[in-house]
Amino acid sequence: MVSKIVKKSANRRRNRGKSSAKKAAVEVSSAVLASLFTCPRRLVKIFAKLARIGTPNRHKGFKILKKAQVHEAEPESEPGSGNPLCRKLSFEPPLPPLFYPETMTVILDLDETLVHAQADPPPEKFDFIVRPKIDGIEMNFYVLKRPGVDELLEKLGAMYEVVVFTAGLREYASLVLDRLDRKRAISHRLYRDACKEVDGKFVKDLSGLGRDLSRVVIVDDNPNSYLFQPENAVPVRPFVDDMADRELGRLVEFFEGLDCEDMRDAVKKFVGCGGGGGGDGGGSKDGKAV
Repeated sequence: MVSKIVKKSANRRRNRGKSSAKKAAVEVSSAVLASLFTCPRRLVKIFAKLARIGTPNRHKGFKILKKAQVHEAEPESEPGSGNPLCRKLSFEPPLPPLFYPETMTVILDLDETLVHAQADPPPEKFDFIVRPKIDGIEMNFYVLKRPGVDELLEKLGAMYEVVVFTAGLREYASLVLDRLDRKRAISHRLYRDACKEVDGKFVKDLSGLGRDLSRVVIVDDNPNSYLFQPENAVPVRPFVDDMADRELGRLVEFFEGLDCEDMRDAVKKFVGCGGGGGGDGGGSKDGKAV
């Protein structure tokens, strides 16, 4: 009898212990869940740890990308304002800084200033052919050099920074310049994508080139090209096929005798004395077919 009582008593204690343990476990679980629901951060940390544990070598086979630099858009400079010309997202001048800041810059147009180019059919006179691909189609352009162009490039290249700035397409103009500038007298080349389009006309804004405008001269047969800075321009007559043309010879004389602080003063004097040939004002030039 005593053993039965002792056994029952022991069973009760054991049952009470189990029930207390279950109760404690439920209370702990409830507390943990309550804590997790009330503290989302803890939940995130726990799952993050579980993810790290469950995926060893998690970077293996994956490329870690660097954060891309974000460039905030800036307002485009106004024509002739003197601010750098905004190109794409770099907002940098299209020309690199001068090695010698005192160097003067001569900007030359290409078509009808240095050469004349014509598409098929071939003309009677031409010096070489270039075959650019325009919109996937190969085209023939027959190029005639203006008399004196070789001498002009050679003389200017020895004294100035020479930049050819054309409203022609790069695909066409780059091939012409490769053939024209065998002695590498040209320092830089700028194409149509460096121009500004105003009322359907391509304008070469000198204020966006990163050069002191008092030390810049542009030579062009089209007045539309230097619409923003006419005081920097030496106009020349358009060239087509006149092999008696002497415009470039006069330019060589002008630039060889140039000696002033502000090139615009020399330009004003030269043009005022009838030195500038003058353009026809036409808008269908600079790589007409391209």
